[in-house]
Amino acid sequence: MILTVTANASIDKRAVVKKAVPGAVNRIRECTYSAGGKGLNVSRAVRIAGAEVTATGFLAGHAGRYIAEKLAEENIPADFVWIPGETRSCLNIWDEEKQETTEYLEPGPACTAEDGQKLLDKIRSYTEGSDRAEIITVSGSVPQGCSAGLYREILQIGKDHGIRVLLDTSGKLLEDALKGEAQPFLIKPNLDEIRMLTGRETLRTGEISEAAEVLHRKGIEAVVISLGAEGAVLSCPQGLFRAIVPKVTAVNTVGCGDTMVGGFAVALSRGAGLPEALRFASAVSAAAAMTDRTGFYLLSDMEEMLGRIEIRQIG
Repeated sequence: MILTVTANASIDKRAVVKKAVPGAVNRIRECTYSAGGKGLNVSRAVRIAGAEVTATGFLAGHAGRYIAEKLAEENIPADFVWIPGETRSCLNIWDEEKQETTEYLEPGPACTAEDGQKLLDKIRSYTEGSDRAEIITVSGSVPQGCSAGLYREILQIGKDHGIRVLLDTSGKLLEDALKGEAQPFLIKPNLDEIRMLTGRETLRTGEISEAAEVLHRKGIEAVVISLGAEGAVLSCPQGLFRAIVPKVTAVNTVGCGDTMVGGFAVALSRGAGLPEALRFASAVSAAAAMTDRTGFYLLSDMEEMLGRIEIRQIG
């Protein structure tokens, strides 16, 4: 079973406009709603692939109940910690004319140290018995007031119980998590996050691979740097690899990185080696870009992409 942690879930609203005009009234042509937050996109990706998953994290208020209902509709088991306040909403505006996305992200409800401890206790409950998690994924931000060390403590739980933790976050949360004794099994920084971790303003192509290797040598088993439409780079014990992804007609790229994490979790839970897991995860991510639903993909698209992705050893 794969346990996904979404500390700052949201109702994701995807609005389509013909042309976004700043400072003017913009008419939305269509709007779709989904149970969102990076970790719930991971949950959805895992479920579509046919693997067992349980979603946990924090939920609050009417919006939280809406998310719980949507997850039930998608047959995604949920076991959340409920906190006061209201789960956030996040707005993604797709400009048809410019073919670009603009996102507006609410901060989320307030969280206390006691709430954080409840979540850690819940995660510990999945470290043994018939519901034991093989893999834990930790994604995205945390609510206001939540300890900056929350993710570091989850990594320690994983280490103490021999469970691989895949971490996909950014900024201070990522920096703090990597300072602990327990390191994640996998991280998936994008180019901006790699610049932050390495302290470099610009990175040439060769330096991206070099940065991945540096982080891997610090004790992270797998460092995956996503390059968007250009694929991804993986540094792992087997070497340095590049996923070459064929061009697709991208409809919605929001959540594609999350589905990649879900793809890695599924492949690893099925015993795949890291280079082959990179192929599977890249196919899931590419398929997700081909649909307008956030964090969603068609299994047929993923299977078709799987045969077209090249994994090239580059070091």
